[in-house]
Amino acid sequence: MGMGSHNNSDRGTMSQINVTPLVDVMLVLLVIFMVTAPMMQQGVQVNLPKADTKALPAQEETVIVSIDKGNRLFINKEPIAESDLRSRLTSMFANRTKKEVFLKADRDVPYGDVVRTMAEIKGAGIERLGMVTEPAGGR
Repeated sequence: MGMGSHNNSDRGTMSQINVTPLVDVMLVLLVIFMVTAPMMQQGVQVNLPKADTKALPAQEETVIVSIDKGNRLFINKEPIAESDLRSRLTSMFANRTKKEVFLKADRDVPYGDVVRTMAEIKGAGIERLGMVTEPAGGR
């Protein structure tokens, strides 16, 4: 009988010992959460504009290199010498993430000249080159 009562009192002290650290742990967790929650929100607010500015260069206008009938080169609508094409494209695409150029050649331009222009574009570090063709019934 005496043994049973000893167990009860033992269990009483055990429960007292166990509860206190639990409360402490809960408080610590609560404090951590209260501190980190605003930081997490701030983090999101800080990151979003960064992500947006990063995405903007990718939305830049498409660059079209054109060769007209007279074998003259243009970047978009601006005439350019063939010798300047590579350096001009290199500087244009220095800060761009999407290195993509479209080539639009007149149907009367000799194939060799088109290929040479393509080689210059590739030499400027352009990763993707698209051909702009006009529909057959266009002219």
